[in-house]
Amino acid sequence: MSELHLVRASARRIEVRDASGDDPDAAAAPQFVYLGRQPILDRQGALNAYELLFRAGAHNYAEVTNDAQATAQVVARALGGIGVPAVLGPHRGFVNIDRTMLFDDIVHVMPPERFVLEILETVQFDAQLGRRLGELRRGGFQVALDDVTALSDELLAMLPHADIVKIDFLQTERAHLPELAAAMRGQGKTLIAEKVETREDFALARELGFDLFQGYFFARPQVLAAPRNRSPRPGLLRLLALLSRDAGIVELEAELKLNPSVVVQLLRLVNSSAFGLGRNIASLREAIIATGTRQIARWAQLLLYADSGDLPWRADPLVQLAATRSRFMELAASWMRPADDEFADAAFMTGIFSLVHVLLGTTPKAVLEKLGLAAQIREAIVELRGPLGMLLRIAEAAGEGADAASIARSADAPPEFAALTPEILAELNLSAAAWFGAHVQEAA
Repeated sequence: MSELHLVRASARRIEVRDASGDDPDAAAAPQFVYLGRQPILDRQGALNAYELLFRAGAHNYAEVTNDAQATAQVVARALGGIGVPAVLGPHRGFVNIDRTMLFDDIVHVMPPERFVLEILETVQFDAQLGRRLGELRRGGFQVALDDVTALSDELLAMLPHADIVKIDFLQTERAHLPELAAAMRGQGKTLIAEKVETREDFALARELGFDLFQGYFFARPQVLAAPRNRSPRPGLLRLLALLSRDAGIVELEAELKLNPSVVVQLLRLVNSSAFGLGRNIASLREAIIATGTRQIARWAQLLLYADSGDLPWRADPLVQLAATRSRFMELAASWMRPADDEFADAAFMTGIFSLVHVLLGTTPKAVLEKLGLAAQIREAIVELRGPLGMLLRIAEAAGEGADAASIARSADAPPEFAALTPEILAELNLSAAAWFGAHVQEAA
């Protein structure tokens, strides 16, 4: 059905009617999370898969202003909010995904044998995207192209990187359907007829050799609901801080115990058929070991992405500032101490966490005391002390267009800072901006 693209800049309602028709009390909506799903059937009419759809509430229509955030919420709700067994049973789930999420590491929180990446028709193809789709397919994901309506250069460029093609029966001209279907079959692609609304459409799709079918003729989307497990940002940030410094299981376990909602979702995630462990995990420690710290980090990032609050994205000025500052500090640290990777890593983390207090609307000291960051990072941000504090001062000045070189030459600067000449600082500043620009371009 592919509804993520239906509502963009405005929260315009695109109604998808449900047989039930009645909406529950809207006041109850914040207590629950919602997820839409629509069956995808095979030629015999048997259930083959579901497409998972964003739902902001119990009403059965899409209200989307941010594709990437909507995708994050769909995945978070399927994996941790409601659970894969309840949402998918033994079947696969098709998830609409935009370019931002394709290039984000958190896409790997989805088990590739259970989820199909359905690429929105708004995603522009280029060489970078081709390489990324190749990586994801080698990792086990299947890729579906959504809302195909005609043979085009863009479609032909995408085809080598896709496994499944969904042809839109509402938008495709009937005269062009045979040629389009034949071309896709000739490329060995699995064909899905989507938006099939009449018996005649179904008969035509079968005659043209389509493999799978989806649309109102078979079933309207069903809305699933589950009690909302709130994942407070401070807890998620503390968890990410621990993971960033390779904390041990004991520390991770202690932090997770302070965040019951995250624990509930983690246990649901690891106990689900998505992980295929063949056994239930009864303890938090077992869940950490079974899931692995890398997957827990992805999960925490996903929950931050899925946050329904005013979460900044890469296009947000605050995110741009934090990313550029952290990269500038990492480059400067590497320039001063080329062989000290730990110093460069600490510099990057200092930059990232130097603006967390703005996200949470409080002071640096109040936030960082609870995060459990390394003392040198905390002191650098709160008190501007030590080499990292000096680097942060320089980064702040460089970001504001001030004379950062004078800080590097000041009497209280360690001798090694003399290497940061005006020319070097200008070059590092440009390199940091270029790095962020390239990162945004990959995920744009």
